[in-house]
Amino acid sequence: MIRRAALVTGSTSGIGLGIAKALAGAGYDIMLNGFGSATQVSAAVSDLAAAGVRVEYNDADMSKPSEIRALVQATKDAFGRLDVLVNNAGIQHVARTEAFPEDKWDAILAINLSAVFHATKAALPHMQKEGWGRVINVASVHGRVASEGKCAYVAAKHGVIGLTKAVALENANAGITANAICPGWVETPLALQQVAARAAASGLSEAEEAELLVGEKQPMKRFTSPSSIGALAVFLCSDAADTITGSEQVIDGGWLAQ
Repeated sequence: MIRRAALVTGSTSGIGLGIAKALAGAGYDIMLNGFGSATQVSAAVSDLAAAGVRVEYNDADMSKPSEIRALVQATKDAFGRLDVLVNNAGIQHVARTEAFPEDKWDAILAINLSAVFHATKAALPHMQKEGWGRVINVASVHGRVASEGKCAYVAAKHGVIGLTKAVALENANAGITANAICPGWVETPLALQQVAARAAASGLSEAEEAELLVGEKQPMKRFTSPSSIGALAVFLCSDAADTITGSEQVIDGGWLAQ
């Protein structure tokens, strides 16, 4: 049986780590990537390796095309193959458009959109040679709709969905699929910090503030778990998803149903 290998960018915490754990549990060798302390990275590697798969870590800076290309090659060198690419790395900044710092715009576009292109471009030849591959791009509901103060993030995520569709069309008969996952509110460390700050300011409990925060956008007033997004990614890698390509897989508590 073939042991497949996956590269998950931005996978030392949050959504990326949830996806990496799910893929490791499904038997994929994993290349982790992202920032974090040596202790945090070591814990993530050990956790995933407990599933009986090979796990490597690479600290490539996703704003630098040369490091992205080296990361893809390092994955191929480590495991002898690269079957699944999950483009998850991302950053955020909130400000009105007229006040949005230009350096923040450039950084968000570089990491949230251009990095997806550079990693995909580098990975596709390996997948095309094998006649099988999965490109999974973690977009957002903000790839479909906008929110105030997030012009760069919204622009980047809309671009990710467009890029996903182009890659899907170009590889429709090459055994390779490309799909975007579009989460709403996700239970990440960053989101939980936001909830804690709101609770400290309001005097409400964190559970109450979490419901209020999520409910501002979602009819379903609870976070999606990273593990649920991981399970969706595993499904997209399965044989059952062979003809799902160019799609936007929404997992958003009803946000876009409104």
